[in-house]
Amino acid sequence: MATNELERTLPRAAYQSPEVYAAELERIFAREWVLAARAESAPSPGDYLHLTVAGESLLLVRGADHRLRAFHNVCRHRGCELVLTGPGAAPAGTFPRAIRCPYHSWTYSLEGDLRAAPHLEDQVADCREELALHQAGVAEWGGFVFVHLDPAGAAARGDTLLTQFGPAQERIKNYPLADLRVGRRLGYEVEANWKVILENYNECYHCAGVHPELCRVVPAFRERGGAALDWERGVPHREGAVTFTFSGQTTRAPFPGLDADELVRHKGELIYPNMMISLSMDHVAVFTLVPRSPDHTTVTTDFLFHPTEIAKPDFDPADAVDFWDLTNRQDWAICEGVQRGMRSRRFERGYYAPMESASLDIRRYLRARLDGLT
Repeated sequence: MATNELERTLPRAAYQSPEVYAAELERIFAREWVLAARAESAPSPGDYLHLTVAGESLLLVRGADHRLRAFHNVCRHRGCELVLTGPGAAPAGTFPRAIRCPYHSWTYSLEGDLRAAPHLEDQVADCREELALHQAGVAEWGGFVFVHLDPAGAAARGDTLLTQFGPAQERIKNYPLADLRVGRRLGYEVEANWKVILENYNECYHCAGVHPELCRVVPAFRERGGAALDWERGVPHREGAVTFTFSGQTTRAPFPGLDADELVRHKGELIYPNMMISLSMDHVAVFTLVPRSPDHTTVTTDFLFHPTEIAKPDFDPADAVDFWDLTNRQDWAICEGVQRGMRSRRFERGYYAPMESASLDIRRYLRARLDGLT
């Protein structure tokens, strides 16, 4: 096969350039709905999470009215962080009754309104509304929380969370995602560009060589480089296997409401820009990507289980978590190898094989948002 018969990947700069990375933060992560957390992570009024989106420090706060809001982590007085984020800072916490700036004690309600500005009550009396905390957009779906740095712009463009999800929401509608709870969390620091990780997730041409344990559960991953996989219906396990564990089996009950295929097949969806979700009949693995630099990405994996199973005295998610942890580390190692390899002065761009056609989506996705990227 001649190279002119192969689709070309994005150029080297798309994965290595600080300028491209900066443009991605502004044109993608600052303008689209970004997966941030599970709603259960801040269950009670005053609970908060610290988030970083496009380099912006945000606080996701559960209000006294039990609604989640996202505030820019900056006091309206002198710009100090409301929650200090230096070394050793906790990623979550609880505001007792209000949000108090540690610098001059300007204090805000859990809903972001200015409550007090010490010794300045007369000066702020008529402009409290103007001095409320800056808010980001918040939307929830399936128990997941997404944030948007430009909610007014999103509303003007008609960019809702569901339009961003597209047909994926229909393909996984039977899974009771809103009812599930986090049974375990794993965190990884991956020395690779965020797009390398997404492209790797979006194909299984690599599976036969990189994931021998996974291929023993899903032999179809070895066939024709994964070219015949039906991701919409779900990928088939080997006979007798029903889930992603080393044995392919589990003692956990299947989720209620699944169809016949979903009881024995595995589904996966990539929701741009930073959500990867893999669904088995008894557990769901959700990957949240946070780009840190052109060659560094934080990946958090949440493992979701039905609360009925979590409540059992013998609940142990290790069969699924350990299997995924091995698979993840295999993926991260090869992604880091890709990132290092692309630093070569001889590398200009690569090629997509026919069975990697799904990875072409990222090329179209980027080009629609970054003018001139070819």
